[in-house]
Amino acid sequence: MFSSFFSTTDPTAQNFHPVSSEYKPEDLAGALEPKDLEWTCAGGFITETQTWYATLEDGTSLMCQVIHSAVGMWYPQIQLTFKLANPVTGENTWKSINVTNFVTPPPGLDKRSSKSDQFTITHKDIPGGGEYPETYSITVNCGDELKVMLDIRRPTAVPGFKVGKGPKGGFSYFGTDKANPEGYVVHRFWPLTQTVGNVVVKGASRAIDAPGIFIHAIQGMRPNLVAARWNFVHFKSPSHPGTSTVQMEFTTTDSYGKKGSGSGYVSVNVGALVTDGKLAAITAETKWPGDKTEEGAVVSRCDHLKPVVDPETTYPAPTELLFTWKGPALVGSGDVKGVLQVDVGEPSAPKGLIEKVDVLGEIPGAVKSIVSYVAGTKPYIYQWINPAKLILTGSDDLAPGLSSGLEVEGHAYVESSYISY
Repeated sequence: MFSSFFSTTDPTAQNFHPVSSEYKPEDLAGALEPKDLEWTCAGGFITETQTWYATLEDGTSLMCQVIHSAVGMWYPQIQLTFKLANPVTGENTWKSINVTNFVTPPPGLDKRSSKSDQFTITHKDIPGGGEYPETYSITVNCGDELKVMLDIRRPTAVPGFKVGKGPKGGFSYFGTDKANPEGYVVHRFWPLTQTVGNVVVKGASRAIDAPGIFIHAIQGMRPNLVAARWNFVHFKSPSHPGTSTVQMEFTTTDSYGKKGSGSGYVSVNVGALVTDGKLAAITAETKWPGDKTEEGAVVSRCDHLKPVVDPETTYPAPTELLFTWKGPALVGSGDVKGVLQVDVGEPSAPKGLIEKVDVLGEIPGAVKSIVSYVAGTKPYIYQWINPAKLILTGSDDLAPGLSSGLEVEGHAYVESSYISY
């Protein structure tokens, strides 16, 4: 208990090391290795997720997520969440259950696959490559209420990625010593997938054939210590099925920053652009408190525009969000840039709002007990899906006409999360 009095660590030493500051622009593209997508199921205070998203042609959003929550010495809780929602039609199929008898790896498979009494998720490498060299097969059986049978396929020309090469690629570290961190955050992405199959809700079957993404993420610390805020977007287009964007951003609490506790609220943003069926660019950017918003060689940003205080949550909710990407082209020459502005309306008159999630009402009870005792912690997640226009520019080597600018109509799925004040 007295260790802090005798610590030799400089209290003003940098205690946050973002992945977005670790690599040069030309080194941002890190190829995924099989181990990167394996479940770690680590102990301590760690939350690990595998999440599959898809956007149907009519703007319906599909999400299937498995959450592995370890809370100290308690037995980990595993949760399955499925959501099929369209704010225009009012459709909102939602199911969240604590699963039983979770196993990874299942017999004969590696830890990229998992199963429980309620679901089976099988990762497959397809010998010989072809158009789709990797797939996930997902089967969910929640009785008469919900059955899910989906194949999620990754195109050959759009490999999975993390920011930076090697075993430490993708990791942001908390604490003064990166070799022995207090915690970490890591994301791995399939930035474009094709989701094919069926969803049966209360006996009514719906065919699914839609583009999407897949994300494997780990928060290696208590969630209320990792971040104060999160932003996430993925964009898909029925008219340009080979176009996709993704961006994931988190902002640290005030405890972690360049000069120790009190220098926090550092924003880490990673993303990718896919166009013409090819992975075009990977982006990563750090915003330290007080930084000027000058445009560098790589840009990866989410800006909240015209915020309005939401009386229900008391947070300043955006009415528009502006997402920007710029980075060296992975195919062809020069840079690739993407700009996406999404109108989500005011809290009193929202546009495309799927749900305003009271996180403490949804997360496993053991995790809730850790988060909810912290003063000032009142987590909410805003989820929207809206029509939007992506503007892409780059070299014609990458896609015909890109040098003149390509305007792509589609749908943007957006999440903005507020964890603490």
